[in-house]
Amino acid sequence: MALVLRVVMQFVGLVLSVLGWVLSMITTYLPHWKNLNLELNEMENWTLGLWQACVVRDEVGRQCKDFDSFLALPVELRVSRILMFLSHGLGLLGLLVSGSGLDCLRVGERQRERKKRLLILGGVLFWTAGVGVLVPVSWVAHVTVQEFWDETLPEVVPRWEFGEALFLGWFAGFSLLLGGCLVTWAACCTQAPLAAGRHAGGDTQAQCPCLENGTAAPKARLGQDQGALFSAPTVL
Repeated sequence: MALVLRVVMQFVGLVLSVLGWVLSMITTYLPHWKNLNLELNEMENWTLGLWQACVVRDEVGRQCKDFDSFLALPVELRVSRILMFLSHGLGLLGLLVSGSGLDCLRVGERQRERKKRLLILGGVLFWTAGVGVLVPVSWVAHVTVQEFWDETLPEVVPRWEFGEALFLGWFAGFSLLLGGCLVTWAACCTQAPLAAGRHAGGDTQAQCPCLENGTAAPKARLGQDQGALFSAPTVL
């Protein structure tokens, strides 16, 4: 039962981590980190991402333009690019490491301690990847809130609001964190039983204390000789 629970928790944690990793990559390239609706022209909507800004018009459709310079971007967007790429790399490394330590794999079946360390390392990598997603998403959201409630700006100036990519990034980050917690919990809080072959070998040695040539072990033969001595009748 413990082995089944361990395998199930590893599988669920790995699935959540893969889901969070894929969603974080989608979040990185979506141009919907910020939305801007113009009250003077309701038929025109602006969206802003890490790589490009887009405008959506009812008559023309979507038109996007990439940012010309990385250094010209606001500091939160520059740091968000770096952290998101770092999160992708750590998530991929965590998938490779934790996948090598799964109990359902036959590779390294007798090296339990090594597979346990791989699972713990994979869980830590998932945590780091989740933090690498949550920090830039939360930072951009914080700056957006500050600019939205900035009293120094005139009321006629349009304000940026949360885009769909921010909510997707939060979900991706928490999925990576939860997946890392489940993988680590499965490695630390439950102990897998030893291989069946090792139990069988121990039972065989306990039941058949024989030498390689088929003769009985000295202790077994001594016990048999003593039994024969006590059972033999005494002749006067």
